[in-house]
Amino acid sequence: MKTIGLIGGMSWESSAKYYQLINQEVKKQLGGLHSAKCILYSVNFEEIQRYQAQGDWERAGHVLGDVAQSLEKAGADFIIICTNTMHKVIEFVEEKISIPILHIADATAHQIVKSDIRTIGLLGTKYTMEQDFYKSRIESNGIKVLVPNIEDREFINKVIFEELCLGEILPSSREYYKKVIQSLIEDGAEGIILGCTEIGLLVKPEDSEVPLFDTTVIHALESVKKALE
Repeated sequence: MKTIGLIGGMSWESSAKYYQLINQEVKKQLGGLHSAKCILYSVNFEEIQRYQAQGDWERAGHVLGDVAQSLEKAGADFIIICTNTMHKVIEFVEEKISIPILHIADATAHQIVKSDIRTIGLLGTKYTMEQDFYKSRIESNGIKVLVPNIEDREFINKVIFEELCLGEILPSSREYYKKVIQSLIEDGAEGIILGCTEIGLLVKPEDSEVPLFDTTVIHALESVKKALE
């Protein structure tokens, strides 16, 4: 079994879910008392979020690069970044290490293609929905990506940072997300990417009439698959 290096803490709410999912899947695959060989480095999200807000992605990238380097020295065989948004700085991380990074968008795109879906709606932070680093990775697999309108994007982002990252799950926010999902379906979406690792804490499969692709679950399970190769 390979050792998984997890860069977590963005937020710790979803990182805890990663840890749970990874260990549950290892137990499911191997049985008995088996659990995952993994190393979790949890960053201070306040620092990372401040760099995001300032648009200082290079500095954020160097912080995560140093973390990845620490994980490699500690014995990790490959890295997963337990957040969608911070894949924006993956190049800064890759240049600091010699082990591979399992990209969350690649794992997600693979599942979408397997489901024979060609038009997908994307929910996430405003950075993930509006910037090219994530959408283009999905689109390179022949998938059309739809995003909500600007007003909905602002609200979705607000809920992520002011509620979900703080562990607050509000029914009113779930209802708003459900309306946004329905709007994307009406625009032609055949499925929805929950492209922020916190959204799966709020939105469940029964909240959508089309398949939901929860990136936390997909990424965690794909990391186990890689660890057991």
